[in-house]
Amino acid sequence: MPIEISPSGQPFAASVTGIDLSRPVSSDLVQELRNAWLEHHVLAFPRQSMSDDDLERFTLLFGPFGDDPFIAPIPGRKHIIAVKRAADETAPIFAESWHTDWSFQETPPAGTCLYGITIPPEGGDTLFANQHLALEQMPGALRRKIEGRYAIHSARNAYAPSGFYGESDRAAGRSMDIRPSEDADATQRHPLIIRHPETGREALFGCAGYIIGIEDMDQAESWDLLTEIYRWQTRPQFQYRHKWQADMLLMWDNRSLLHMATGGYKGHDRLLHRTTIGSA
Repeated sequence: MPIEISPSGQPFAASVTGIDLSRPVSSDLVQELRNAWLEHHVLAFPRQSMSDDDLERFTLLFGPFGDDPFIAPIPGRKHIIAVKRAADETAPIFAESWHTDWSFQETPPAGTCLYGITIPPEGGDTLFANQHLALEQMPGALRRKIEGRYAIHSARNAYAPSGFYGESDRAAGRSMDIRPSEDADATQRHPLIIRHPETGREALFGCAGYIIGIEDMDQAESWDLLTEIYRWQTRPQFQYRHKWQADMLLMWDNRSLLHMATGGYKGHDRLLHRTTIGSA
């Protein structure tokens, strides 16, 4: 029985049915899924009963495991982290700001897989913003400001001991096992406009948060430009809102998208397991 790929009806993303991800996937089907992933940027696989072994096996169909810094893996695994929140937790929602995963690395990951285990009855949507569309529809005056420029990425604002998820956050009793480190002060240089290595399509890469400055610009000038970019690249016309179900696997392309978490499920536990698809 062939798989069915159904577009979301929003600017991008699709759901995939007719496949059991607890079983091995043929090479032909992997190529079909990769083509759909590159076209739609987000693929949702509902009604999947997956173990951690299944999640790791699926991830490796699309590339090597990526490195997940600053968050400890779940016990007994090297490549799965738990995105979790207790019903009575009062710390800020994890990742409730626009970003692309680990853009501060020398070679940022190609994609992310996230499997829903305990899903609240309401809230907890994940938002995505298509950075191909944002660049293609960008006003010419703004594009001319960023052509050929490089951004400086760093995890310091998030994961340094003094950062948002630093020592004060740990003291607040967050349920996720985040490990702040001085390593977060490191920086990496990436172009503001990248070319997707598989499709050749241009996109904006990263946004304020993990980007702490722009090369060859003073701090005030770079912040003004980053703010202008941020306001454009996160506009509603570029967004997809994903609503979760238990036993749903989601995969997305970090080379094409920004994403962010949302709240709205106070009083409910939430648990998802996550793997990172490294760049080949």
